[in-house]
Amino acid sequence: MTGGGAERVMAALLRHSVPYRDQYDISLALLDDEPAAYEVPDWITVHQLDCRGSLLQSIRQLRALERSLRPAATLSFLTRANVANWASRAGKGYPWIISERVNTSAHLGQGLSGRLSRMLVQLSYRHATHIIAVSQGVADDLSETFDVPDDIISVISNPVDTVRISRQALEKYPVHPDEPYIVAIGRLVENKNFGLLIDAFAAASIPGKLIIIGDGPLRATLEQKIADHGLEPQIILTGFIQNPFPLLAGAQFFVLPSNAEGFPNGLVEAMSTGTAVVSTNCKSGPSEILANKNNLAVEEMTPVDFGVLVPCNDVAAMADSLLYFQDDETRKRFADLALTRTKDYTPEKAARRYWHVIENSMNAV
Repeated sequence: MTGGGAERVMAALLRHSVPYRDQYDISLALLDDEPAAYEVPDWITVHQLDCRGSLLQSIRQLRALERSLRPAATLSFLTRANVANWASRAGKGYPWIISERVNTSAHLGQGLSGRLSRMLVQLSYRHATHIIAVSQGVADDLSETFDVPDDIISVISNPVDTVRISRQALEKYPVHPDEPYIVAIGRLVENKNFGLLIDAFAAASIPGKLIIIGDGPLRATLEQKIADHGLEPQIILTGFIQNPFPLLAGAQFFVLPSNAEGFPNGLVEAMSTGTAVVSTNCKSGPSEILANKNNLAVEEMTPVDFGVLVPCNDVAAMADSLLYFQDDETRKRFADLALTRTKDYTPEKAARRYWHVIENSMNAV
């Protein structure tokens, strides 16, 4: 339960599974023994494995756990857990469900490791009892690239607990900037493409600060890019923050510069604080959230229904979006629109839909 979007969604789904706790014994298996960023309800039985990032260890330890528990159904999150779920359950006659959190083609990369992962996904996913994709773009990618039958895929968007976020947004952040600022949030990894945002911020030459919340392997690279632009006082890398919502709520606007997403949790969470948003038009999710359209073509900075979309890897277009939101009235209008959109992503609705898939899968056996 480290500080990632999938882990946050799992915690939210478990919190809103109370109506099912009297019907089922619910267990949570964690593959790697790492510090937890999110709390699990105390009525959930947690089984802490120690696979250390290894797929083979994940399969071995998960098999041993399932032999002990003999679960009526399993649901897994993230690619390694999904493949381990397949290796542990396939052919045994029990339902196994996977939730694909990312745009699989874009996420797995092109090297040897990526090719092996693609082969395992191709081999395993199409045999699942059911697959929950977090966006239509993810569902289309699974069907078109990995030969997953359409009839075993459901699209369930990630939940966003707006009530909880509103409460957390009222907490005080230790050091609030004393001048206007923009916020971005996510792991400091290649697909999140914070380098694009730094370059665009430099090109736009707007007043105020850029705050990037998150940590990851590219921190030193991004720090060097900031230094190269001479922007050390203006661009702040905060590292991981347990509660980022006070900073999100106080921001002028939020920016998602990613090259690929499954369903961008941070985007909808920022919207739920009443903050205007800019996003790259990456696969998958942003155009579905902001324009209610999948595969929308965007060639320049484009205002849409609930925010602003820009092409991927386009510094000039991203800089244009930063300048566009310097207008107070424009920013206020899109902040109001963003907040109305988040009503479509309640955790109660998502939890009911997940349990509908689980129970239908068990009843079909």
